[in-house]
Amino acid sequence: MNSRTSTDDTDTAQADFDSLAIAAARIRGRVIKLSHQARTPHLGSSLSFVELLVYLYWNFLKISPEIAKDPARDRFVLSKGHGITTLYAVLAERGFFSPELFEDYAQAGSPLPEHPSPRCVPGIEAATGSLGHGLSVATGIALASKMNVIPYGVVTLLSDGECNEGSTWEAALLAPAHNLDNLVAIVDFNKWQATGRSSEVTALEPLEEKFESFGWNSIRIDGHDFRQIKSGLATAKKSDKPFAIIADTVKGKGIKMMEDDNNWHYRIPSKEEVDSAFEELGINSL
Repeated sequence: MNSRTSTDDTDTAQADFDSLAIAAARIRGRVIKLSHQARTPHLGSSLSFVELLVYLYWNFLKISPEIAKDPARDRFVLSKGHGITTLYAVLAERGFFSPELFEDYAQAGSPLPEHPSPRCVPGIEAATGSLGHGLSVATGIALASKMNVIPYGVVTLLSDGECNEGSTWEAALLAPAHNLDNLVAIVDFNKWQATGRSSEVTALEPLEEKFESFGWNSIRIDGHDFRQIKSGLATAKKSDKPFAIIADTVKGKGIKMMEDDNNWHYRIPSKEEVDSAFEELGINSL
């Protein structure tokens, strides 16, 4: 009986991961289609954190369209605001707004601009895009939870390039000083910045040890492996300190011609490249 139960649990978990992988493929397809449609850049940066966002919104965050204004909802802050198409795609898949809004994506007057604002659509918690501010915003939101005695969690996702910024480390100092055990910072460590390899622009490593020296708990995971993401976030939830997840990722992940190619930080895909990407992802249309 124990063996059967263990097998059933394994099968259920695998089915869950398979379902998440299908969602991730749809998100990638949407992001690529929008980049072509609106002629917007930052495609590679948007593809590197898809699995992280899918797991957060499908399995971790206490947030849904029905409680989008609930004071006790969990908050997510996308610090790397230039990757907003991924968050928009996730929010649409989860029912926060109609996919019909994508028809005017990034156009004048659209509720879906290239950089987000809380006034855009439900589910956007903060205006981001000026890099290096998201951890500070998330720290303030987490502190408000403690001060107002309203229990909720706060997750922010940073680019590795943002770890060059002094404001990131000011927030990293402040969070443990206020015992913000409700704060999780995920670094989308895809090893690239706009102008070159992260290691060549600024020496970031060892990131885990740096956060720990500031008073955080931390862990390193494969940011494309749902099992590791699940384990890392479960560990974060039990932490008695702010928690940093260093997620090793690949820029342009999911499309072979884009993977680890920094040209896709600014390059726009052609119609033929969109069709090729859809075929590789196993999706027909969106």
